Amino acid sequence: MKNFDVLQNCDPYDLIRLYGSPLYVYNEQIIRRKCQEVKHLLTMPNYMVNYSAKANSNLYLLKIINDEGLAVDAMSPGEIFVELKAGFSPDRILFISNNVSREEFRDAINAEVKISVDSLSQLKLYGSLNPGGEVFIRFNPGVGAGHHAKVITGGKNTKFGVDQKFIPQIREILAKYKLNLIGINQHIGSHFDDAQDYLASVKALLNIAKQFTTIKYIDFGGGFGLPHSDGSKSLDLKELSIGLEQILQNETENLQNQVTFMVEPGRFIVAESGILLGTVHSVKTNYNKKYIGTDIGFNTFLRPTLYNAKHEIVVFTDSKAKEQVAVVGNICETGDILAKDIILPTIKENDVIAILNAGAYGYSMCSNYNNRLRPAEVLIDKHGNHKLIRRRDELKDLVNNYDF
Repeated sequence: MKNFDVLQNCDPYDLIRLYGSPLYVYNEQIIRRKCQEVKHLLTMPNYMVNYSAKANSNLYLLKIINDEGLAVDAMSPGEIFVELKAGFSPDRILFISNNVSREEFRDAINAEVKISVDSLSQLKLYGSLNPGGEVFIRFNPGVGAGHHAKVITGGKNTKFGVDQKFIPQIREILAKYKLNLIGINQHIGSHFDDAQDYLASVKALLNIAKQFTTIKYIDFGGGFGLPHSDGSKSLDLKELSIGLEQILQNETENLQNQVTFMVEPGRFIVAESGILLGTVHSVKTNYNKKYIGTDIGFNTFLRPTLYNAKHEIVVFTDSKAKEQVAVVGNICETGDILAKDIILPTIKENDVIAILNAGAYGYSMCSNYNNRLRPAEVLIDKHGNHKLIRRRDELKDLVNNYDF
C-alpha cells in the first residue's frame, strides 16, 4: 500500500468511516512549507506574497496562510468577507476585480481593501464611485502561459487585463476622477513549468511601471507549475528566483518610488497539501474497456473535465496485479471522467482511492450538480491529528435557500 506525506499516519479507510466519502484531506505542515518556499523566492525586503484565495478559500486554511505572514487576493466580495473572518487586515487584501457590478465595487470600497480594475470602463465606474481614491490596474503584458487554453490569462486571446496601448486613455480617466494609481498587476496563466515566459512578462510590466510616477506596488502574478501524472515538472523556483533578482536589479533604477514587488501564487501554495479520497462502487466492462466507478463526480472535482488536468491516482490496496482502466464518477454526464486510460493495481468494489494534488481548485469548484452533496473537508494538523474543518452537505442544505 502506497503512503505519502498528506495523510501522515492516518488511515484513509478510517477517515472515510469517520467523515464520509468522498472526502477532502489537507495537511497543515505542507501548506506551511509551501508558504515558506514562496516567501523566500526573493531576498529583498520590499517583497510580499499574496495568496490567491480562489484556489482554496477554506477558512481554516486561510488562517494558516495568514499566520505564515502572507497577504491575500480576493476575486469577489464573498472572498473579501471570508478573508477578513480569517484575520487578514484590509490593507493586506487586494481585490482583483473582473467585470464587477457597482454594488461589488461599493462593497470593496467600504471594506477599505486595495482594489484592482482590468478595463477602461471599470476604471471609469470605480472612479465615479470613489473619486480621489487609490487604485491598481491590471495590464495584459502580451505574454501568456499555462497547461491549457482555459488557464492562459495573458496574451492576445484572453479577456483579462488592459492593453498597454490604452495608457493615454488611462491617464485621462485617472485625471478626470483624481485617482491615484498606486499599483499595477498581471497574471499570465496557471501551471507553467518554464520560467522564461514569466520573466518576459516581468520585464514588460516593469516597462509599463516606468511610464507612471505614482507606482508603489508591482504584482507579477503567479501560476507556478507543479508536477502531474502526465510527466509535467514543477517550476524551478531557484531558476525563477535568480532570474527575478537579476531583472529587478537591472530594470528598477528608473522607477520613481520605492516599490514593493508582489507575486500571487494560489495553486502552488495548497495543491500538494490536499488529496481527495473516494470509494469504488462499481467495476464493469463495456465493449472491452474496464470502468472503475467511484463517488468522485465532476461536481466534486472538476479539473479533469474542465482543463483535461492529469492527476495521479492512488489505490489503497495490497494487490500487485495491474491493469488499464478508466476511472469515472457518479454524475450523469459522458464527460464525468477522472482518468481515461490509466494503469492501476487491480481494483474491486469498496476500495478507497485518492486523487493527489487536489488541494487547489477542488472544493472551491464543487457544486450540487445532480443534487449531489458536497463533501466534507478535514485537516491533518502539525501534530498529525485530524479534525473536521467543513462538514459534509446534508440533504436539507439543498433546500435552505428556498422561500417556503
